[in-house]
Amino acid sequence: MSQTTVPHHLHSYLRSRQAGACLLPSPSPSPSPRRFVCKPNVLMWKRSPHKHKLSLTAKASSSSSAQAASSIGSETLEEEKGEVLKALSQIIDPDFGTDIVSCGFVKDLVIDQSLGEVSFRLELTTPACPVKDMFEKQANEVVAALPWVKKVNVTMSAQPAKPIFAGQLPPGLSRISSIVAVSSCKGGVGKSTVAVNLAYTLAGMGARVGIFDADVYGPSLPTMVNPESRILEMDPEKKTIIPTEYLGVKLVSFGFAGQGRAIMRGPMVSGVINQLLTTTEWGELDYLVIDMPPGTGDIQLTLCQVAPLTAAVIVTTPQKLAFIDVAKGVRMFSKLKVPCVAVVENMCHFDADGKRYYPFGKGSGSQVVQQFGIPHLFDLPIRPTLSASGDSGVPEVVSDPLSEVARTFQDLGVCVVQQCAKIRQQVSTAVTYDKYLKAIRVKVPNSDEEFLLHPATVRRNDRSAQSVDEWTGEQKIQFGDVAEDIEPEEIRPMGNYAVSITWPDGFSQIAPYDQLETIERLVDLIPPLSPVEV
Repeated sequence: MSQTTVPHHLHSYLRSRQAGACLLPSPSPSPSPRRFVCKPNVLMWKRSPHKHKLSLTAKASSSSSAQAASSIGSETLEEEKGEVLKALSQIIDPDFGTDIVSCGFVKDLVIDQSLGEVSFRLELTTPACPVKDMFEKQANEVVAALPWVKKVNVTMSAQPAKPIFAGQLPPGLSRISSIVAVSSCKGGVGKSTVAVNLAYTLAGMGARVGIFDADVYGPSLPTMVNPESRILEMDPEKKTIIPTEYLGVKLVSFGFAGQGRAIMRGPMVSGVINQLLTTTEWGELDYLVIDMPPGTGDIQLTLCQVAPLTAAVIVTTPQKLAFIDVAKGVRMFSKLKVPCVAVVENMCHFDADGKRYYPFGKGSGSQVVQQFGIPHLFDLPIRPTLSASGDSGVPEVVSDPLSEVARTFQDLGVCVVQQCAKIRQQVSTAVTYDKYLKAIRVKVPNSDEEFLLHPATVRRNDRSAQSVDEWTGEQKIQFGDVAEDIEPEEIRPMGNYAVSITWPDGFSQIAPYDQLETIERLVDLIPPLSPVEV
């Protein structure tokens, strides 16, 4: 059994977690040794002396003295900033479940003491945030309520578009925040209708949006929208595709390539899809909506591997046959670690003579939600106007923004915005390095469990070809090759399934969440605190 020393602050942290409070490390020597183990491979560490805590206390004392000698005006300004932030911390983001200060939304806080004027900026995760008006109103109210504040200036902005991905992305995809796949795995259920209307709903909410029609055999986008330029152009210098636009939404489809519908074999289609998607100059987009072709074959897998999909929306109809195909699509996304955030059940019902009729039966959408745990279900009725708008080149949400169908798509758009923001937040904070604890924190998305990993243990568990022989399975990297006190230089997410960890020796390790969950963890074996210790 190997032994090593664990820093005292790690013991203090785990003791405080067990006590349910944030306890400062005691400068006095420990009355008894404490032990920590890793499971399932047990590793034991003995508690080390911590005389250095006394020097830290002394430094804190001298720092306090320096602060006490600072100017009164500066102290007052800092106090006022603290009051403003405390007031703003009353505003809770309904998606993240925490206050906007902790979320890091408050930027550029400036206070003019002579005028009693407070100015700041709220930087949200997306310009399509459905609660941005509420945030602005509440921020004005809570800050204006401070007795010394006479004027409040609030500016609203959004974070720049960037993907949740650490790998090398094609230049065209490098400035897209979220990529949403709309899929049914079955033709004729209205998937393209949902994709186009969802895209224009997001655009109406203030987002920068693009649509990629991935159906080469039967592209729908040229029929459903009517751009002024119906032919894709190419930049002769950069050799990139310039998308066409309609009502501010960028559009790319094989139908705009002047080729009509393709007659070609599968591998050729995959190459065409890859080229259209990755060589297009999408620019900065908040959302790229991909209208997926039916099926679960080469084309779909190529799309899921080339594009770092943020989430998927599933489209179905009430028939049992539609459910069978949709189930295959949901399983495909599950294996590729793409969360399905909503189900849209199309052509559900129609109203006539004061009654509601269900010509195709009921329950397909509900069955998908219940069986696969997808959180949201939206129903679309049979409407002649919805079908006509798809044939006329003007989406329903644009031609009649106050209709019942438009309201349903508005709800779907809000759902997509909220779920994408939540996924991005979970992924960006799933794996982090705590410099104080000298441990890697892990909280896998859609899991309430948080655990700590020893950095050296994570490095030793690398399963890439550089660490393990692909033919024999022999371990190339030995236990002693990794220093016990090694620390990661950078941890960045790679889509929804893994993180990339850069180590001091220049090695870049890909660590899937599934693997991190199986690595031995740091476990607190400290006995319960006595009343005196509490």
